[in-house]
Amino acid sequence: MDAFTAPEPFRISVPDRELDDLRIRLARTRYPVPTPAEPWEAGVDIPFLATLMDEWRESYGWRAAEARLNAFPQFTATVNGERIHFVQLRAEGLADARDPIPIVLSHGWPYSFIEMLPLGELLAADGFDVVIPSLPGYGFSEVMKEPFTSAAVAERWHTLMTRVLGYERYATYGEDVGTWVSDRLAATHPDAVIGLFATHAAFPPAERRQDLTEEEQAFIDWLDAKWKSASAYSSQQSTRPDTLAVGLTDSPAGLAAWLIEKFREWSGTDEVSDYWSTDELLTTISLYWFTRTIGTSFRAYFDYRHETPMPMIDVPVGVSIQWGERGFPRHYAERTYTDIRFWNDLPTGGHFTAKQTPALVETDMIAFFDRLR
Repeated sequence: MDAFTAPEPFRISVPDRELDDLRIRLARTRYPVPTPAEPWEAGVDIPFLATLMDEWRESYGWRAAEARLNAFPQFTATVNGERIHFVQLRAEGLADARDPIPIVLSHGWPYSFIEMLPLGELLAADGFDVVIPSLPGYGFSEVMKEPFTSAAVAERWHTLMTRVLGYERYATYGEDVGTWVSDRLAATHPDAVIGLFATHAAFPPAERRQDLTEEEQAFIDWLDAKWKSASAYSSQQSTRPDTLAVGLTDSPAGLAAWLIEKFREWSGTDEVSDYWSTDELLTTISLYWFTRTIGTSFRAYFDYRHETPMPMIDVPVGVSIQWGERGFPRHYAERTYTDIRFWNDLPTGGHFTAKQTPALVETDMIAFFDRLR
């Protein structure tokens, strides 16, 4: 994993022909007859989707979004023969002799690096060197030749942080799929990881889920009931990803429907606009569309069978429980984290914590990492 190249500046530049092709496809969108049900009960709300597709074709400006994203310093580097795309935000606001804390932020599915930028900006303004990579097979990062596992991605992130960027030690944070990567970094490179912060706390592997307390069992039962009618997407992505990817790569409306449903549902709100502007929705959807990476983003699900149980994690850990997992028992997290030094419950938001409540997350992260300085 030591093979790497120095970082090179990167700018997003989608060819005009791709924009022209998208407009043609949007103009030819065919919609299904909606299932008789309450809005969103049977999946994406078709009238909402149709309005969004009209806005994507008629008023949304990818070039403006592209310019906003290109205002962030972006780079690519090759690690283990594969291109990794990342944003690097240098620390600001260090009025004393403190050194910046390097931290790597790992997004999840169906995220992109874009959803981590609000938190990244706040942290950079408060003394952190922030690195936000795109997961392999997402956006501008190439898909891995080996199975997508937390261990494989963690090794790439470790090489990126230490060999490519030259940090001896660093902190880590992740959400969703990125949580596995963040936890694995701390488990396998404890000498390099200053501390781990989590809003998606680790669920212990089966061998450490014995003799559950009543509180732990009640929490698991609550989550199981919550996901009972909402896990079909995972089954499809885990078993037949290429079949699904054909339609989503060929149809912008199909891609948008698949993503929007999750943005709304996992944000914990009835109104998508509570946390996502139309522009934000369309920018992330456009990123998946132009890079044709929706199919390769499923690798984390399809390759999950190659995952090994998460070892115990002994580095200092700070936890802010995201609202979507409220009630997470601390002792359940202690089945994986041996050194929890900060614990808080976020009062609002949802699954996309860095995007939905960046200020709340940053406040808790500062409180935790200040204890480690």
